[in-house]
Order: sequence, then C-alpha cells, then structure tokens
Amino acid sequence: MTAIASSSWRFRQPSVLPGFGLTLGYTVAYLTLIILIPLAGLAWRSAGLGLDEFLRIAGDPRTLGALRVSFGAAFVAALVNLMFGLVVAWVLVRYRFPGRRIIDAVVDLPFALPTAVAGIALTAIYAPNGPLGSWFAGHGIRIAYAFPGIVIALVFIGLPFVVRTVQPVMEDLDREVEEAAATLGAGRFATVFRVLLPALMPASLTGFALAFARGVGEYGSVIFIAGNIPFVTEIAPLLIVIRLEEFNYSAATAIGALMLMISFAMLLVINLIQAWSRRRYSNG
Repeated sequence: MTAIASSSWRFRQPSVLPGFGLTLGYTVAYLTLIILIPLAGLAWRSAGLGLDEFLRIAGDPRTLGALRVSFGAAFVAALVNLMFGLVVAWVLVRYRFPGRRIIDAVVDLPFALPTAVAGIALTAIYAPNGPLGSWFAGHGIRIAYAFPGIVIALVFIGLPFVVRTVQPVMEDLDREVEEAAATLGAGRFATVFRVLLPALMPASLTGFALAFARGVGEYGSVIFIAGNIPFVTEIAPLLIVIRLEEFNYSAATAIGALMLMISFAMLLVINLIQAWSRRRYSNG
C-alpha cells in the first residue's frame, strides 16, 4: 500500500516544481479543444459517408493525382531542405563573418512573409518570362506551372524548420570530439559521417518531419506557381477547396481524412526512426 501510494504521489508531483496537476489539466484541455475535437469531427464526418462512398472518393483518379503531387513534392522538398539546412546551420554556427546576423535573420523570413506573397514572388521570378524562368526555358526546363515550381515553393517555406531545429543541437556539440577524431587519424569525411551526423540525426529527422508536414498542407505559396493543372500540378488542399466551392462536402471531407491518415502514418514512421536513432546514439 505504501508503494502504491508513493507511486501515485510521484505521478501527481513528479518534480519539485508545483502546479503539475493544474498545468497537465490545462494542457490536455487545450489540446483537446484545439486539435483532438476538430480531428474527431473530421473522422466522424468521414465515417458517416459509408465505406463504399469513402473508397469511391478515395479511388477517384483526380484525388489520387492530387495526393501524389502534394505528398511527392513535400517529400522531395523536405529532402532538399534536410541537405541544405544542415549546411546553412553549420555555416551559421561554426563560422564568424560579416553579415552573419543578416543571414541568420533571413532564414526566418518565410515565417513572417505571407505565403501568398511568397507564391507571387516565386512565380514572377520563375515564370517563362521571368528573370530566372526565361533562362531555364531557354534550356528546355520549365519551373513555374510545373512540378519543380511546387518543390521550390515548398523548399522556400520549409527551410527554417530544418535550420532552427538542427542549429541548437549543433551549437551544443563539443568541438573537442572532432579534434579527438582527427587526432586518432579520422579524415574530414569520416569525422562528418561517423561523428557529427550521428549526433545530429534525431534533430535532423525532426526538422525533416516538420518541413514535410508543413509542405503537405501548404496552399498559399503553391497555387500561384503550380498552375493547378488536374493530374499534373493540382495539390490536395486546392482540390479540397474546389470540392467545397462545388458544395461537395462529402468529397472534401474524404480527401481531408485521407490526408490526415497518410500524414499520420508517415510522421509515425519518421518518429519511430527518430527514436531508434536516438537510442542507438545514446547507447553508442
């Protein structure tokens, strides 16, 4: 009985800081009102369609095409942000140079800039008559109103997530570990791939997941540069808006539920990989 009471008391008071019960209750209530109830409403509305109707909407070629474009572009953009975000974070953390603070502030610009403004600016630059788009068009490469334009828009809005997730972890890395690796005969590439990247792997996966999730639901910056061609550059959020404008609420609900299920499954896999990499690094 004493052990049970002690265990129950530790759950109510897990640390010396007071207010655990109040803050936990507020957290659960806030998440329930803001996240769980809307998602439960979406699931309930989708369940009301019936299995046959839901599968019919989910199997529609236009729906599948929009999902393929959204998730494919978000995945490619997250990979690009993962690679270049690590480089940007490395430069900002390990080097001191004139204009460093300006570059550090520019990284956060996509957070403050309205996505519609970003879409208009990117379209003006990469359109066939734009300064960069005309050069690519002269070489037979189409950026705006094509899949690459969607990827560029998602790279633009997703880069800060990777940089700001990796940067604090990189700042905490002890440089003596790199010096010890060099002393033991490790080359630069061996130091990067066997010392630095394993330590950054959990944070990198977190940044990748955030950039991917942001890209899947992006709407404002994409619709201007995508061209919105069904089966080619039409994204799933735009298709949901189209179905709502057609008063086809069942189709919009089904597409939203599909995006929710696919996003949850992919983020679950990423989180499992992240947990595995964290255990592997900590045990190493």
